[in-house]
Amino acid sequence: MKGKIKNQKPEDKNRKSCLLLFAFCLFSCLGLCGCSGIYGYSNESLFPRDVNTVCLEMFDNRTFRRGLEYELSDALAKRIEADTPYKIVSSTSRADTVMNGQIVLITESALSLELELGGVLEREVEVRAVVNWKNLKTGELLIASQQVSASATYSTFQKQDFSYASNLAANNLARKIVELMEKKW
Repeated sequence: MKGKIKNQKPEDKNRKSCLLLFAFCLFSCLGLCGCSGIYGYSNESLFPRDVNTVCLEMFDNRTFRRGLEYELSDALAKRIEADTPYKIVSSTSRADTVMNGQIVLITESALSLELELGGVLEREVEVRAVVNWKNLKTGELLIASQQVSASATYSTFQKQDFSYASNLAANNLARKIVELMEKKW
């Protein structure tokens, strides 16, 4: 076997090295092409680029429980500022887009009961809202009457109450609304 390796022609060595170089270049190009394009990875923002500012109007509350519209609007403004490239402005004349909505449902339900006395140990609060987001430059509805809901739990055993859970649910709802602002994949 050693004799065959020593007696190898220089043309065969050059041909093998050229094939190896070609294969390396081919796989390198294919590997780089797989990281871009329609089906690959991208570092582009998930939010529309033509938007810089959002005018966030106070959410309406169509339920009998008052005060949550303030919590939701405040949480949404903070979440937009923190998680998106957009800035909140107070006037529609200075804004690229306007966002508004309504809280349509606030429910409270029992999750667990105390065995001896039958009292409620843990409750869940669900908040449901309808959201609209309109591009003022083009008139396009970026979010058109999209229904979003979020929930949170509380336990009186842990000295928590409805306002604690509703505030937490409003923050969860604000996070979901910001996720709706992202472009579709």
